[in-house]
Amino acid sequence: MLILGIETSCDETAAALVEDGIYEISSVVASSQELHKKTGGVVPEVAARKQVEFMVPAIAETLKKARVSAADIDALAVTVGPGLIGSLFVGVEAAKALAMAWDKPLIPVNHLVGHIYAAFIGSDAPALPAVVLIVSGGHTDLVLMRGPLSRKAQEVFPANSSRCPRLPRPMLDQATFDFSFSGLKTAVKRLVEKGRYPVAVVAREFEDAVVDVLVAKTMRAAKGLGVKSVIVGGGVAANSHLRNRLRAEVGTQGFTLHIPPPRLCTDNAVVIASAAYFNQTQKKLSEIQPNPSLVIAD
Repeated sequence: MLILGIETSCDETAAALVEDGIYEISSVVASSQELHKKTGGVVPEVAARKQVEFMVPAIAETLKKARVSAADIDALAVTVGPGLIGSLFVGVEAAKALAMAWDKPLIPVNHLVGHIYAAFIGSDAPALPAVVLIVSGGHTDLVLMRGPLSRKAQEVFPANSSRCPRLPRPMLDQATFDFSFSGLKTAVKRLVEKGRYPVAVVAREFEDAVVDVLVAKTMRAAKGLGVKSVIVGGGVAANSHLRNRLRAEVGTQGFTLHIPPPRLCTDNAVVIASAAYFNQTQKKLSEIQPNPSLVIAD
Protein backbone atom coordinates (compact mmCIF):
# COMPACT_ATOMS: atom_id res chain seq x y z
CA MET A 1 0.00 0.00 0.00
CA LEU A 2 1.53 3.31 -1.12
CA ILE A 3 0.63 6.33 1.01
CA LEU A 4 1.41 9.99 0.35
CA GLY A 5 1.94 11.75 3.68
CA ILE A 6 1.71 15.51 4.28
CA GLU A 7 3.10 17.23 7.38
CA THR A 8 2.69 20.94 8.26
CA SER A 9 2.37 21.07 12.04
CA CYS A 10 5.00 23.81 12.53
CA ASP A 11 7.17 25.64 9.99
CA GLU A 12 8.16 22.69 7.77
CA THR A 13 6.27 21.71 4.63
CA ALA A 14 6.88 18.01 4.16
CA ALA A 15 5.64 15.32 1.79
CA ALA A 16 6.66 11.68 1.55
CA LEU A 17 5.74 8.39 -0.07
CA VAL A 18 5.88 5.29 2.13
CA GLU A 19 5.02 1.75 1.11
CA ASP A 20 3.42 -0.70 3.54
CA GLY A 21 4.25 1.54 6.47
CA ILE A 22 7.98 0.74 6.55
CA TYR A 23 9.58 1.46 3.16
CA GLU A 24 10.49 5.10 2.53
CA ILE A 25 10.18 5.69 -1.21
CA SER A 26 10.78 9.44 -1.33
CA SER A 27 10.70 12.42 0.99
CA VAL A 28 10.88 16.21 0.69
CA VAL A 29 11.07 18.77 3.50
CA ALA A 30 10.90 22.52 2.82
CA SER A 31 11.51 24.88 5.74
CA SER A 32 11.13 28.59 6.38
CA GLN A 33 13.70 28.38 9.19
CA GLU A 34 15.92 31.10 7.77
CA LEU A 35 13.05 33.61 7.93
CA HIS A 36 12.34 32.77 11.57
CA LYS A 37 15.97 33.27 12.61
CA LYS A 38 15.42 37.00 12.16
CA THR A 39 12.69 36.99 14.82
CA GLY A 40 14.25 34.47 17.18
CA GLY A 41 11.46 31.95 16.75
CA VAL A 42 8.68 30.72 14.50
CA VAL A 43 6.16 33.36 13.48
CA PRO A 44 2.96 31.36 12.86
CA GLU A 45 1.55 33.64 10.14
CA VAL A 46 4.85 33.67 8.24
CA ALA A 47 5.13 29.89 8.52
CA ALA A 48 1.63 29.35 7.12
CA ARG A 49 2.21 31.72 4.22
CA LYS A 50 5.40 29.94 3.22
CA GLN A 51 3.64 26.59 3.47
CA VAL A 52 1.04 27.76 0.98
CA GLU A 53 3.93 28.63 -1.31
CA PHE A 54 5.86 25.38 -0.73
CA MET A 55 3.01 22.85 -0.69
CA VAL A 56 2.52 22.12 -4.39
CA PRO A 57 6.27 22.07 -5.25
CA ALA A 58 6.99 19.75 -2.29
CA ILE A 59 4.33 17.26 -3.35
CA ALA A 60 5.34 17.45 -7.00
CA GLU A 61 9.00 16.83 -6.14
CA THR A 62 8.06 13.89 -3.92
CA LEU A 63 6.18 12.21 -6.78
CA LYS A 64 8.93 13.05 -9.26
CA LYS A 65 11.66 11.53 -7.07
CA ALA A 66 9.67 8.31 -6.75
CA ARG A 67 8.69 8.30 -10.43
CA VAL A 68 5.05 7.73 -9.60
CA SER A 69 1.78 9.45 -10.47
CA ALA A 70 -1.44 10.01 -8.57
CA ALA A 71 -2.80 6.79 -10.07
CA ASP A 72 -0.13 4.80 -8.20
CA ILE A 73 -1.08 6.18 -4.78
CA ASP A 74 -3.50 4.16 -2.65
CA ALA A 75 -4.22 6.76 0.04
CA LEU A 76 -3.20 10.10 1.47
CA ALA A 77 -2.34 10.95 5.08
CA VAL A 78 -2.11 14.32 6.80
CA THR A 79 -1.17 15.67 10.21
CA VAL A 80 -4.29 17.11 11.89
CA GLY A 81 -2.62 18.13 15.17
CA PRO A 82 -1.18 19.15 17.49
CA GLY A 83 0.58 22.18 16.06
CA LEU A 84 0.06 25.71 14.79
CA ILE A 85 -3.51 26.15 13.62
CA GLY A 86 -2.62 28.12 10.48
CA SER A 87 0.00 25.60 9.43
CA LEU A 88 -2.25 22.63 10.15
CA PHE A 89 -5.03 24.25 8.13
CA VAL A 90 -2.76 24.56 5.07
CA GLY A 91 -1.80 20.88 5.17
CA VAL A 92 -5.26 19.55 5.91
CA GLU A 93 -6.97 21.56 3.19
CA ALA A 94 -4.31 20.64 0.63
CA ALA A 95 -4.69 16.96 1.49
CA LYS A 96 -8.47 17.13 1.31
CA ALA A 97 -8.32 18.83 -2.09
CA LEU A 98 -6.00 16.14 -3.47
CA ALA A 99 -8.07 13.34 -1.95
CA MET A 100 -11.15 14.70 -3.66
CA ALA A 101 -9.43 15.38 -6.98
CA TRP A 102 -7.70 12.00 -7.08
CA ASP A 103 -10.61 10.07 -5.51
CA LYS A 104 -8.38 8.65 -2.77
CA PRO A 105 -9.07 7.99 0.93
CA LEU A 106 -7.54 10.46 3.38
CA ILE A 107 -6.25 9.26 6.75
CA PRO A 108 -5.93 11.84 9.57
CA VAL A 109 -2.81 11.40 11.74
CA ASN A 110 -1.91 12.63 15.20
CA HIS A 111 1.57 14.19 14.93
CA LEU A 112 2.63 12.65 18.25
CA VAL A 113 1.55 9.19 17.13
CA GLY A 114 3.55 9.73 13.95
CA HIS A 115 6.74 10.04 16.01
CA ILE A 116 6.20 6.51 17.33
CA TYR A 117 6.32 5.03 13.84
CA ALA A 118 9.68 6.55 12.97
CA ALA A 119 11.07 3.44 14.65
CA PHE A 120 9.30 1.25 12.08
CA ILE A 121 10.90 2.80 8.98
CA GLY A 122 13.43 0.67 7.14
CA SER A 123 13.93 -1.82 9.96
CA ASP A 124 12.36 -4.77 11.72
CA ALA A 125 9.26 -3.75 13.64
CA PRO A 126 9.86 -3.38 17.38
CA ALA A 127 8.75 -6.35 19.45
CA LEU A 128 5.60 -5.55 21.39
CA PRO A 129 4.58 -4.64 23.98
CA ALA A 130 6.82 -1.58 24.08
CA VAL A 131 7.25 1.51 26.20
CA VAL A 132 7.50 4.62 24.01
CA LEU A 133 9.14 7.87 25.10
CA ILE A 134 7.96 10.78 22.95
CA VAL A 135 9.91 14.00 23.51
CA SER A 136 8.72 16.56 21.01
CA GLY A 137 8.48 20.32 21.47
CA GLY A 138 5.95 20.97 24.21
CA HIS A 139 5.18 17.29 24.79
CA THR A 140 6.80 14.58 26.89
CA ASP A 141 4.80 11.35 26.86
CA LEU A 142 5.38 7.82 28.08
CA VAL A 143 3.17 5.44 26.15
CA LEU A 144 2.50 1.75 26.56
CA MET A 145 1.76 1.16 22.86
CA ARG A 146 -1.90 2.24 22.40
CA GLY A 147 -2.21 3.69 25.91
CA PRO A 148 -0.65 6.87 27.36
CA LEU A 149 0.77 6.74 30.87
CA SER A 150 1.18 10.51 31.21
CA ARG A 151 1.19 13.66 29.19
CA LYS A 152 3.03 16.66 30.64
CA ALA A 153 6.06 18.32 29.13
CA GLN A 154 8.33 21.20 28.37
CA GLU A 155 11.38 21.88 26.20
CA VAL A 156 14.83 20.29 26.39
CA PHE A 157 17.98 22.14 25.30
CA PRO A 158 21.35 20.63 24.27
CA ALA A 159 24.48 22.45 25.46
CA ASN A 160 28.21 22.25 26.17
CA SER A 161 29.75 20.22 29.01
CA SER A 162 31.11 21.68 32.28
CA ARG A 163 30.10 21.94 35.93
CA CYS A 164 27.77 24.10 37.98
CA PRO A 165 25.58 23.61 41.07
CA ARG A 166 23.40 20.52 40.71
CA LEU A 167 19.89 21.35 39.59
CA PRO A 168 16.82 19.46 40.87
CA ARG A 169 15.59 16.32 39.08
CA PRO A 170 11.81 16.99 39.13
CA MET A 171 9.61 14.12 40.33
CA LEU A 172 12.46 11.66 39.91
CA ASP A 173 11.80 9.99 43.26
CA GLN A 174 8.03 9.84 42.82
CA ALA A 175 6.60 6.46 41.85
CA THR A 176 4.64 7.91 38.93
CA PHE A 177 5.13 8.34 35.19
CA ASP A 178 4.40 12.07 35.29
CA PHE A 179 6.76 14.79 34.08
CA SER A 180 6.90 18.45 35.07
CA PHE A 181 9.90 20.63 34.21
CA SER A 182 8.43 24.04 35.07
CA GLY A 183 10.18 24.17 38.47
CA LEU A 184 13.47 23.16 36.88
CA LYS A 185 13.18 26.00 34.38
CA THR A 186 12.58 28.42 37.22
CA ALA A 187 15.70 27.14 38.99
CA VAL A 188 17.71 27.65 35.80
CA LYS A 189 16.38 31.19 35.41
CA ARG A 190 17.41 32.11 38.95
CA LEU A 191 20.84 30.55 38.55
CA VAL A 192 21.50 32.49 35.33
CA GLU A 193 20.27 35.73 36.88
CA LYS A 194 22.93 35.43 39.59
CA GLY A 195 25.57 35.68 36.87
CA ARG A 196 28.05 33.39 38.60
CA TYR A 197 28.22 30.73 35.87
CA PRO A 198 28.38 30.86 32.06
CA VAL A 199 25.02 30.25 30.42
CA ALA A 200 26.45 27.27 28.50
CA VAL A 201 27.50 25.63 31.76
CA VAL A 202 24.05 26.05 33.28
CA ALA A 203 22.45 24.80 30.05
CA ARG A 204 24.49 21.59 30.22
CA GLU A 205 23.43 20.95 33.80
CA PHE A 206 19.83 21.59 32.72
CA GLU A 207 20.26 19.03 29.94
CA ASP A 208 21.72 16.51 32.38
CA ALA A 209 18.83 17.03 34.78
CA VAL A 210 16.18 16.51 32.11
CA VAL A 211 17.92 13.48 30.60
CA ASP A 212 18.27 11.92 34.06
CA VAL A 213 14.51 12.20 34.57
CA LEU A 214 13.57 11.02 31.07
CA VAL A 215 15.84 7.97 31.21
CA ALA A 216 14.94 6.98 34.78
CA LYS A 217 11.20 7.16 34.25
CA THR A 218 11.38 5.39 30.90
CA MET A 219 13.36 2.52 32.40
CA ARG A 220 11.04 2.38 35.41
CA ALA A 221 8.06 2.03 33.07
CA ALA A 222 9.79 -0.60 30.93
CA LYS A 223 10.72 -2.72 33.96
CA GLY A 224 7.38 -2.33 35.69
CA LEU A 225 5.33 -3.18 32.62
CA GLY A 226 7.46 -6.08 31.48
CA VAL A 227 7.81 -4.90 27.88
CA LYS A 228 10.15 -6.23 25.22
CA SER A 229 11.17 -2.95 23.58
CA VAL A 230 11.78 0.71 24.27
CA ILE A 231 10.95 3.14 21.46
CA VAL A 232 12.01 6.79 21.42
CA GLY A 233 10.66 9.46 19.07
CA GLY A 234 10.25 13.20 18.64
CA GLY A 235 12.59 16.07 17.89
CA VAL A 236 14.41 15.83 21.22
CA ALA A 237 15.20 12.17 20.43
CA ALA A 238 17.86 13.57 18.09
CA ASN A 239 19.75 14.79 21.17
CA SER A 240 22.99 12.78 21.32
CA HIS A 241 23.21 12.89 25.13
CA LEU A 242 19.73 11.39 25.52
CA ARG A 243 20.43 8.76 22.84
CA ASN A 244 23.70 7.69 24.47
CA ARG A 245 22.23 7.49 27.96
CA LEU A 246 19.31 5.39 26.76
CA ARG A 247 21.60 3.03 24.85
CA ALA A 248 23.69 2.53 27.96
CA GLU A 249 20.71 1.93 30.26
CA VAL A 250 18.70 -0.29 27.92
CA GLY A 251 21.77 -2.34 27.07
CA THR A 252 22.08 -3.49 30.69
CA GLN A 253 18.40 -4.38 31.12
CA GLY A 254 17.73 -6.75 28.23
CA PHE A 255 15.31 -4.56 26.30
CA THR A 256 15.62 -3.76 22.60
CA LEU A 257 16.05 -0.02 21.96
CA HIS A 258 14.62 1.57 18.83
CA ILE A 259 15.70 5.16 18.10
CA PRO A 260 15.23 6.51 14.56
CA PRO A 261 17.98 8.45 12.78
CA PRO A 262 17.92 12.19 13.59
CA ARG A 263 16.31 13.13 10.26
CA LEU A 264 13.25 11.05 11.22
CA CYS A 265 13.11 12.53 14.73
CA THR A 266 12.40 16.05 13.50
CA ASP A 267 9.22 16.94 11.61
CA ASN A 268 8.78 14.98 8.39
CA ALA A 269 6.03 13.33 6.38
CA VAL A 270 7.59 9.86 6.34
CA VAL A 271 6.37 9.10 9.85
CA ILE A 272 2.93 10.50 9.06
CA ALA A 273 2.50 8.14 6.11
CA SER A 274 3.78 5.24 8.21
CA ALA A 275 1.40 5.97 11.08
CA ALA A 276 -1.46 6.19 8.62
CA TYR A 277 -0.71 2.70 7.29
CA PHE A 278 -0.85 1.18 10.78
CA ASN A 279 -3.86 3.28 11.89
CA GLN A 280 -6.21 3.44 8.92
CA THR A 281 -8.95 5.59 10.41
CA GLN A 282 -11.86 5.93 8.01
CA LYS A 283 -13.42 9.40 8.01
CA LYS A 284 -15.37 11.55 5.60
CA LEU A 285 -13.44 14.54 4.28
CA SER A 286 -15.87 16.89 6.04
CA GLU A 287 -14.99 15.25 9.38
CA ILE A 288 -11.23 15.78 9.02
CA GLN A 289 -10.35 19.08 10.66
CA PRO A 290 -7.15 20.53 12.15
CA ASN A 291 -6.92 20.38 15.94
CA PRO A 292 -3.97 22.32 17.39
CA SER A 293 -4.67 21.00 20.90
CA LEU A 294 -4.66 17.30 20.02
CA VAL A 295 -3.05 15.01 22.62
CA ILE A 296 -1.57 11.55 22.29
CA ALA A 297 -4.74 9.82 23.53
CA ASP A 298 -7.04 11.50 20.98
